[in-house]
Amino acid sequence: MAYKHEDLSPPLDSTSSPPPLFDGTTRLYVFTPAHLHSGCGSLGIIRLFISSVFGILTGPLSKTSLCLLGNKEKVYPENKVPSLEHNGKVIGESLDLIKYVDSNFEGPSLFPTDPERRKFGEELITYTDTFTRALYSSFKGDAVKEADAQFDYLENALKKFDDGPFFLGQFSLVDIAYIPFVERFQVFLSEVFKYDITAGRPKLAAWFEEINKIEAYKVTKTDPKELVEFYKKRFLDQQ
Repeated sequence: MAYKHEDLSPPLDSTSSPPPLFDGTTRLYVFTPAHLHSGCGSLGIIRLFISSVFGILTGPLSKTSLCLLGNKEKVYPENKVPSLEHNGKVIGESLDLIKYVDSNFEGPSLFPTDPERRKFGEELITYTDTFTRALYSSFKGDAVKEADAQFDYLENALKKFDDGPFFLGQFSLVDIAYIPFVERFQVFLSEVFKYDITAGRPKLAAWFEEINKIEAYKVTKTDPKELVEFYKKRFLDQQ
């Protein structure tokens, strides 16, 4: 089930007064939907975060107020989104925020307790920065060579546990961390470089197929045409 909330705040821009902090309301700050196809990794993550994670949680988080931001000046903390206001503090950084919700709200955990899987999951989440930086940089150089290296890394990671199609066997925070990036790279690399990220990678193909069965994820996917145009303008037009 996708996350929905009837008390959706109107977008806040530079002329808006910020909502009162620490009044007992749990608030999630994100950019307006028009910004969610941005190349910024955290915005991609939060799309799946809102729909998949919030959708399966119960308790206080179900009463969260979703604040749409039209201007960075209204973002907490340090002008970053997504940010979550909860229990007298604000948590930023997408992956830290996801971990915080997983630890502090009711609902099934999205991170395993098994030490081996937990350690491997932490390694994979840490690697997301390397993965995305390498591919973004390659768009102005040898994209195919870098794509081979990075998607081979994911293929090998998916071989570690064989009790499910996901990185840690069962669906976890690791899958949430990677799918927004993989989705966008799959579209752009296919359209512009005629590169199929799943060719010769059966584990990655199976993972991508399973992810696309998740209804909450399907409704958050980026419009392919908008994505390609955005990436072309950002990475190719300046060459």
